[in-house]
Amino acid sequence: MKVIGDYQAQGYAHLEGLVPPDVTHAFLQSLKADIGPNAIPLSQVRDHPNLLTRPAFEIYGHHYKPMLFFLWGLTPIVSQLVGKDLLPTYDYLRVYREGDVCKVHSDRYSCEHSLSLTLDYSDGEIWDLQVEKARSDPSARIEEDFGMEQFATVPMKVGDAVLYRGVNHRHGRIKPNPNAWSAHLFLHWVDRDGPYREHAFDGQISPAKVNFRFA
Repeated sequence: MKVIGDYQAQGYAHLEGLVPPDVTHAFLQSLKADIGPNAIPLSQVRDHPNLLTRPAFEIYGHHYKPMLFFLWGLTPIVSQLVGKDLLPTYDYLRVYREGDVCKVHSDRYSCEHSLSLTLDYSDGEIWDLQVEKARSDPSARIEEDFGMEQFATVPMKVGDAVLYRGVNHRHGRIKPNPNAWSAHLFLHWVDRDGPYREHAFDGQISPAKVNFRFA
């Protein structure tokens, strides 16, 4: 893995080769086998996040357990990169279609430290992620672009990721997706000793110690 940028100083960094493409492809093959051979019926979906202009296929880690092991397994290396003792919150996968965009936004408190990992492009066309350079306060505003604010454009190959402060640096994909589809995994953490610690495990799992009993 090659780290491009200074996360502590800039609030974001490009992680080249974080995950081998063979691993991302194997994961998507396993997911496709589990959801079945039929087409994903997005034409029947009417609701979608306000970040998007139309529905996309999404699945969350607490619904598909293999995704949680990506989140948990990457926690030590992301903690090292961030320089904090982190706790995972949640992750989700989204498959965008050709022409899709993701509007400029900041994330909720569960996303204090976020990772956007590219799993695959159907046509091999890189689809950049944009991250605002200036740090800002948490906000619910959603916009088509960054306006007059400066932003960085990060090109990600399959297996590359961008690590960014999701709460404090607005981000999005403002250029239309050039692929028939592209698959991305979004993973989130909070500082164990930080202001958002109560969002650890996103309320889905209690970190309390487990006691086993045997009959």
